[in-house]
Amino acid sequence: MIVYSHSDCLDHQPPGGHPECAARMQAVGQGLEGLSLERREAPPGEEAEVLRCHPQSYLDRMKTPVAPQDCIALDGDTWLSPGSHRAAMRAVGGITAAVDAVLAGEDATAFVAARPPGHHAETARAMGFCLYGTAAIGVKRALDHHGLARVALIDFDVHHGNGSQDLLWDEARCFLAGSQQMPLFPGTGSAEERGAHNQILNLALRPSTDGAHMRRLYEQRILPALSDYRPELLIVSAGFDAHARDPLAQLEWQSEDFAWLGSRLFELSGGRMVSTLEGGYDLPALAASTAAYIGAISALAK
Repeated sequence: MIVYSHSDCLDHQPPGGHPECAARMQAVGQGLEGLSLERREAPPGEEAEVLRCHPQSYLDRMKTPVAPQDCIALDGDTWLSPGSHRAAMRAVGGITAAVDAVLAGEDATAFVAARPPGHHAETARAMGFCLYGTAAIGVKRALDHHGLARVALIDFDVHHGNGSQDLLWDEARCFLAGSQQMPLFPGTGSAEERGAHNQILNLALRPSTDGAHMRRLYEQRILPALSDYRPELLIVSAGFDAHARDPLAQLEWQSEDFAWLGSRLFELSGGRMVSTLEGGYDLPALAASTAAYIGAISALAK
């Protein structure tokens, strides 16, 4: 597996005490220590890749200069600091480089360890800690640049990926499926939200859903649909905040549940899979869950 990351992702600095902090990157790095992985620097993203999903006016707003030691509030929990745009563009560069590498056959799998996350960023609205729709940008890269016909995006973050859904609502070439706790922020993700081409599948999970229940539901709903779709590439929004220790939600998954998910998703990916980091806010749980997920995928991909 190739892992893309960059120290610029540490420079996104919301106000003190914010759960989406630079220590998350350090926890992921600690979790990956000892695993046999190819590590590459995420290149800076190109603005043309952002414009596959967001308008120029939105990009210009995210590029607003921020004075040193200052922060600009985009909403109640999403902020621009002096290094935020640079960090977000490394996430964009990481996902596009990962898609390119996997489709070129350099490796069967890649993981983008970057922040800020992306799956809440809508077409022209930053929210939920997210600036750019990283995973959706990766989907568009695969479809429009590489000419694929069927790309799947699976999102197992505990919060619904409303941004990815917004950005891909009209995209007939992408199957989008996700599981999320409901009720919970951002309040979207009902089964009735099916997309313009009936290509979106939302799986709502009640608070206290444990890993055993999650596995049964995935085997009943999401995995058969993914198998039937036969993707040419699978992109995964890998959020680890469904862990029982996470402070922002109430699901009860354990690290081994993320390992199971990684294995099953890779088995149905067609042999080409790219994951990108989304949530996960208890640092020890984030480290352990990321290690379990990547370790399980790597073992199968050898």
